[in-house]
Amino acid sequence: MRELTGKPIADRITAELMPKIAALTERGNTPCLGILRVGENEDDLAYERAVLSRFHAAGATVRVTALPDDVTQDELEESLQNMNGDKTVHGILILRPLPPSIDEARVCVLLAPEKDVDGMTDASLARVFRGDRDAFPPCTAAAVMELAHGYGIDFAGKRVTLVGRSLVVGRPLLLLLLAEHATVTVCHTKTADLAAACRGAEIVISCAGKAGLIGENALSDGQTVLDVGMNAAPDGTLCGDVDRTAAERHAAALTPVPRGIGSVTASVLLRHTVEAAEKKE
Repeated sequence: MRELTGKPIADRITAELMPKIAALTERGNTPCLGILRVGENEDDLAYERAVLSRFHAAGATVRVTALPDDVTQDELEESLQNMNGDKTVHGILILRPLPPSIDEARVCVLLAPEKDVDGMTDASLARVFRGDRDAFPPCTAAAVMELAHGYGIDFAGKRVTLVGRSLVVGRPLLLLLLAEHATVTVCHTKTADLAAACRGAEIVISCAGKAGLIGENALSDGQTVLDVGMNAAPDGTLCGDVDRTAAERHAAALTPVPRGIGSVTASVLLRHTVEAAEKKE
């Protein structure tokens, strides 16, 4: 079985961007990402650290605005509007989910579309729906495609079962797959006989966020399995949606969790931020 790790892909993307970042910096336009975080959620902090490491290593900058858990809607919106109006900030990442007391939909509406480097706004998603190549799709969905391309996986004409339908990954990923001429079956945790839908696919992509969802009965020999899930196992370690032991018996290729698609996400975010900075010149 071929293990499709994310680091080589992430490093290649970063290396390709570094000359562009250096050139932009020379012209006084260093790519800058603004991160808006509420609270101290460990998942948010882990992703923030990964982004800071990737951006700083490439010569780009990150400015973090950390707000308390009890932040009000007005206070959060004021922080976002400050980022929207800051001409030195090219992209904005709002770490989600936001607290229940915050109207997340309203926050997404207020985000300046030209700074929406993680495909949060309706305008961004509409552009992805239209197949606009200049659109910024959500970074995790784009990372799936980047990793697949990096390993020479061709989706054209392939039977792909996509398990997951979130706005963050599943739905935008469907559109990206269709743009590459894949034949896609969309499933989710409520799908009747999910295992059969997966067994018949040449490529299985799971982004449902449920540990062990894709087990032995959902896999067939020779498949490519892209596991986007990130779940806490009972022993406290991270695991994906796919039963790795079962996948190793059947799959021709498999992304590990961790060290798989998640490793590529920060590099995709860096690319989007660099492209946003280029559009400002």
